[in-house]
Amino acid sequence: MTAIIERERDGYVALCPELDIASQGNTIEEARTNLIEALELFFETASPSEIQERLHTDHFSVTSAPLWYPSGSLWRVYVIS
Repeated sequence: MTAIIERERDGYVALCPELDIASQGNTIEEARTNLIEALELFFETASPSEIQERLHTDHFSVTSAPLWYPSGSLWRVYVIS
């Protein structure tokens, strides 16, 4: 999964483009944490067919370098200012 985090007014908006799920926070870390929580709730409640319908597997082009990419993680986080 990909998290694109963008500064917006006084905070940050985080988007997972593969599922078109977004969240926000006052800091980059808070926006990332809130997005993960939103995705966890989605996966807990969505049916397999809903997940398949929402899943976008297109390739996304982002020019910013990865900010956070722990070894073995499925997450790529980008910050766009």
